[in-house]
Amino acid sequence: MTTIAIIGPGAIGGTLAAWLAQDPALAVTVCARTPFDGLRVETPEGVITAQPDILSDPSQAQVVDWVLVCTKTYDAEATRPWLEGLAGPQTRVAIVQNGVEHVQLFAHLVPAQTIVPVMINLPAVRNAPGQIVQHRHGIIAVPAGPNGEAFAALFDKTEIEATAHEDFTSQLWIKLTTNSQSIVPTLTLRAPGPVWNEALENIVRGVVEECAAVGRAEGATIPQSVIDAAIAASMTMREGAVSGSFHADRLAGHRLEVDARNGVIVRLGRKHGIPTPMNGVLVTLLEASGSPWISK
Repeated sequence: MTTIAIIGPGAIGGTLAAWLAQDPALAVTVCARTPFDGLRVETPEGVITAQPDILSDPSQAQVVDWVLVCTKTYDAEATRPWLEGLAGPQTRVAIVQNGVEHVQLFAHLVPAQTIVPVMINLPAVRNAPGQIVQHRHGIIAVPAGPNGEAFAALFDKTEIEATAHEDFTSQLWIKLTTNSQSIVPTLTLRAPGPVWNEALENIVRGVVEECAAVGRAEGATIPQSVIDAAIAASMTMREGAVSGSFHADRLAGHRLEVDARNGVIVRLGRKHGIPTPMNGVLVTLLEASGSPWISK
């Protein structure tokens, strides 16, 4: 029996917990701030339910084989009490978060060699604690090697496609490049499509091309088609549509992962001597919007 603990049962964490709990060879525990009654996920394959152990007190935690951290990036330090109880010498810790700095955010909390950075594309929305709608099939990428391959194998009996990649850096930066344009509707609070014009296109293109340039400097291979697709997605975004979790979090009044989403482009651009004026301006405007929940 493989034991798994999931910290952060939001849309992503709750969906992963529900799918993993379908495998009788896996014992799943969910670590939450407050307890709730089981998991129910509406998936493209139909409704799945699960009754994992649910802990709300880190003092109840016991060492497991795997920890999946599914919190927001700004909550890294808040996972410390859970990790202290869940992670033993043989425990592997999968960081299922946005951005490109998974290892850097957690290397002070657990040994770096136990960390498995995870890129995930899993469109899902949590309507209530334990109640989630998964809109499309999930895709997971992890680095090649024993730890990454073992993590991918956890999902063999699920509908989530998990693959270990030799060039994991490119997987991370392709996702960030694709999603970088969502800072525009997050800032303006409306879809770009209905107000699309040359000036707006220049802004979106600048954001995406700066991200790709920084990613390439970090060693990623990012085809031009990724840039073009990101711009097209912004241009065709319809009125009332929500451009992913970044946009959704601002609409809901939640804290924003500004640094992990676009701030990192500015920071690493500075490191490589790559100008990132468009990302810099939009990050500054978003941080200056007067919202107390902005996370730097």
